[in-house]
Amino acid sequence: MKPSFRTWRQRALQLAAALLPLGVAAQTPPTTTTARATVPVEAFFQEPQFDDAVLSPDGKKVAFKLRVKDSRAKLVVMDLATQTPTVVASFQNESVGMFAWVNDQRLVFNLAAWLKPAGQRDINSGLFAVDANGERYRQLAETIGSRVKNGDETKLLPQWTQLLRTSARQTGDDIWVTVTEAYDKKFGADYRRVRKLNTVNGRCSEVDAPQHAAHWVFDAQDELRAATEARDGQLKMWLREPGQAWKTVATVDSLTRTLYPSHMDALGTLYVISNQGQNTVGLYTWNFETNQPSGKPVLHSQAFDLYPRPVVSEGQVQGWRYTVDAPVTQWTHPPAQTLQDTIDKALPHTVNELSTGVRSTSPHVLVHSFSDRNPGTTLVFNRDTQKFIRLGDARPDLRGQAMAGMDFVQYKARDGLSIPAWLSLPAGSVKKNLPLLVYAHGGPWVRGQSWGWHADVQFLASRGYAVLQPEFRGSAGYGRKHFEAGWKQWGRAMQNDLADGAKWAITQGIADPQRICIMGASYGGYAALMGLVNDPDLFRCGINWVSVTDPQLLYSVNWSDTTDQAKTYGLPRLMGDSVKDADMLRTYSPLQQAARIKSPLLMAYGGKDERVPLVHGEKMRDALRAHNPQVEWAEYPDEGHGFVDLKAQADFWQRVEKFLNKNLKQQP
Repeated sequence: MKPSFRTWRQRALQLAAALLPLGVAAQTPPTTTTARATVPVEAFFQEPQFDDAVLSPDGKKVAFKLRVKDSRAKLVVMDLATQTPTVVASFQNESVGMFAWVNDQRLVFNLAAWLKPAGQRDINSGLFAVDANGERYRQLAETIGSRVKNGDETKLLPQWTQLLRTSARQTGDDIWVTVTEAYDKKFGADYRRVRKLNTVNGRCSEVDAPQHAAHWVFDAQDELRAATEARDGQLKMWLREPGQAWKTVATVDSLTRTLYPSHMDALGTLYVISNQGQNTVGLYTWNFETNQPSGKPVLHSQAFDLYPRPVVSEGQVQGWRYTVDAPVTQWTHPPAQTLQDTIDKALPHTVNELSTGVRSTSPHVLVHSFSDRNPGTTLVFNRDTQKFIRLGDARPDLRGQAMAGMDFVQYKARDGLSIPAWLSLPAGSVKKNLPLLVYAHGGPWVRGQSWGWHADVQFLASRGYAVLQPEFRGSAGYGRKHFEAGWKQWGRAMQNDLADGAKWAITQGIADPQRICIMGASYGGYAALMGLVNDPDLFRCGINWVSVTDPQLLYSVNWSDTTDQAKTYGLPRLMGDSVKDADMLRTYSPLQQAARIKSPLLMAYGGKDERVPLVHGEKMRDALRAHNPQVEWAEYPDEGHGFVDLKAQADFWQRVEKFLNKNLKQQP
């Protein structure tokens, strides 16, 4: 696949005009009192105009993705000295996806595979490299249907090639990739090989690595030193000394223990993520003598599981990024903390994530600034002049529009368990007696949310609804006890947590008890259905999209991507055994309880969903329509487990708006 070089030059002038004026100091845009419903749905769900800015290793250039008029993201490089942008990659029918600097002058990137629906394996990402001036473009890996040579005798790598990392100091022309050679649905694992790849000539060499690993850590000399594999209900960790054979150093239960390597610094210290006998997950160093995490954590929280990512400069860890209620950077390098304090003072009320080149002597610091009300602004701070230049906004169409605030709250479930939750209230509202949406997250064994700007929540709040997003028991991120409290609790205690959240909002005066709806996707949609079964007097209506409608279908439908590993080791413990717990699963199956659902219900499914195949929705729809005339149905033939195409998203959320206007907006 070749980029359209002709359009690169044509669009350079458009690009310069599209960037926000450089040299303008960053300010929080003033909000207006524009009527909520005047903001079109597309403004919330379209892809960001400006995204993913990254400084070059020497800090003299910045690369980012930009959309101008059309919906295809281009890769742009700007020289910070001249403030001149250059489009270095642009395609007619594809957006640039992930990218990284290889060295000061070269980048590697793929196409936007993440735009494909979840549960679909027809990824078209490829792998490409180009210089920062747009020269020496080279395709390194196939996209679907592009089994061609690259102008010489070097064949392209297969389409299942993914970027693993660049060099620790980002010098030279080499990168490291994983190549998937086969997928074993029985074990739910890819057979991957790690290869070192030259981005200029396309030649690669094999790297010694465990074949079934899914996570790898290199040292500062670019030697592969640690890896992990999850299989047969266990998590296995390997280590190796440079040039030596791999050794298995730990095997733990994958549901009750967390253990995987995070980073190895220049001194050979290995950092690992582990719960190490604690309720919550934290960061530890590895003891090579005992082959165990150290007893004392480097970073730990009593309330949240932490998964810190290192911030590295000049080969040294200068801080760690992780999420508690909101994203946090904890600096261990005092000058970095001083810089953070300076920028936070200039940009209050936002999370400000700072980055410099990995070996930069440049005065430039990249600042990604965002909040619950701000979807994201990217700036460059000059340490010499102490001034900002503004590169771009993620969603400029929303600048000046009043957005909802997002608060982290907690309430007690009926059995006394504390339930974390997120509450978003319409901007400018009285904050009392509002129509409420109880929005259950999918998974369900994941963390549902963190503080920030979220398109779906902001859209709903813009239409006048309060949104409560409970982190019901079984959710990850809040410790082992909270996670395990949700085992085999589909339709039971997990469901009660949602109902108890609605009742809490009523007692707080936030929610009108006559105007509460339950909604969600995937597991969240299952919970919406069960909410109408269990609590028909509490929830006036429900919205379910791409949801499980019968837990037994996760075992029996053979064209889903649910692996044999999940059916053998995960689902029986987390949800319930298909044989031993058959009666329980039947009792808490919306499909089996369809006759009890009398309330208005909106259902939507994707025709290409392999995570929760369409049959879930079709069976439920047919069972409901036999007795419930208030069921609305939408099907998107080309969408998967979640809607990606903007037209499909806009259509779905417009249906949601219309459905809520009819069933919830007005006082009964």
